[in-house]
Amino acid sequence: MATTYTWLWTLLAFVLTWMIFHLIKRKKTATEEAETEAEERSDGVADVIIVGAGVAGAALAYALAKDGRRVHVIERDLKEPQRFMGELMQAGGRLMLAQLGLEECLEEIDAQAAKSLAIYKDGKQAILPFPEDKKFPYEPVGRLLRNGRFVQRLRKKAASLANVHLEEGTVKSLIEEKGVVKGVIYKNSTGEEIKAYAPLTVVCDGCYSNLRRSLVNNKEEVLSYFVGYVSKNSRLEDPHSLHLLFSKPLPIVIYQITSDEVRCAVEISADSIPSVANGEMANFLKKTVTPKIPETGNLRATFLKGIEDGLLEVKTTATKSMPARPCEKRGVIVLGDAFNMRHPIIASGMMVALSDILILRNLLKPLPNLGNTKKVSELVKSFYIIRKPMSVTVNTLANIFSQALVATTDEAREGMRQGCFNYLSSGGFRTSGIMAMKL
Repeated sequence: MATTYTWLWTLLAFVLTWMIFHLIKRKKTATEEAETEAEERSDGVADVIIVGAGVAGAALAYALAKDGRRVHVIERDLKEPQRFMGELMQAGGRLMLAQLGLEECLEEIDAQAAKSLAIYKDGKQAILPFPEDKKFPYEPVGRLLRNGRFVQRLRKKAASLANVHLEEGTVKSLIEEKGVVKGVIYKNSTGEEIKAYAPLTVVCDGCYSNLRRSLVNNKEEVLSYFVGYVSKNSRLEDPHSLHLLFSKPLPIVIYQITSDEVRCAVEISADSIPSVANGEMANFLKKTVTPKIPETGNLRATFLKGIEDGLLEVKTTATKSMPARPCEKRGVIVLGDAFNMRHPIIASGMMVALSDILILRNLLKPLPNLGNTKKVSELVKSFYIIRKPMSVTVNTLANIFSQALVATTDEAREGMRQGCFNYLSSGGFRTSGIMAMKL
């Protein structure tokens, strides 16, 4: 009997000890989290530091500031960007802009309505319109635009909020303590080196990101190059389509970016890029590329006019691919082209970035502050999971489509290229299904 009581008292003592231990541990954890939050709030004025004010950075700054966050945005160059990637906002991207309260940024920049994709191959052509979808709350129409003007509108909109501090500066490095990113070191426009602190740092510094290398073990792959220029005082017969030519060996894209300017872009192999400086590029475009462009729709004349006018605003840009790879460090997240890239042929990079911003903003919104790095890290892990369905679909489509457009002497691959054109031009559910992915 005594032995039985002894065992019972021993068991009771064990249970009580276990309960007391876990209560103390929970209290200690809660205290540490509260201290962390208090410490983060006292570190600096900003709740969030955003590195880069391109499409992703500026849109995120506005979204977080509207939720009451104090946002510090550091952009290397606040002048209007001169680039020709990101010149088509898909219909789905317009919807996301509207959900962020930013659709008006597509106004007053002379953007052109994008209603369809026009494809051309061996004298044949087809039009692929955005499909009507009763569930889609807007007219299924995208926008063709000058990327720089759009970015400037986004920056102006973000900077109009009192809790957004947008300044020009170059971020040199991240500030880390015990594996947690606490802020950044940057040089402002006067050359002064400054330390800025915030509970959360978001890296949105684009495809040439320097900070990415210190955060994730991820490398971009250069697939090819696009050379693009602007044909001034020009108007296509169909200014509301993005014109995609299945040319050999790589595609050509022509589209209206303002009411009187047309973008002409040619994909070129990475190992054979003609020089712009010595006139090789102009000669290559005129003698080798121009004959491949159909005369229909004023396409060839517009393309040739841009060459004869001196290749105005000519730029050669690498097309890159880089899978999304989560950042394991706390206190920081990577977004935009610094995080994930795909071949630009399906023109969905901005749509993916805006989708990511919506997801991240909605996850962070319920948090009273961002000082609890453990909780924020848990939400960031959820972000990586939630974004996958859309991003994987877009990345896969870009990879397949870019490869299908490459002309080769391989009979099987050429059959795939022809099959791709036939499928897209067949109409019906095939065409609508592909275009619906942009909604």
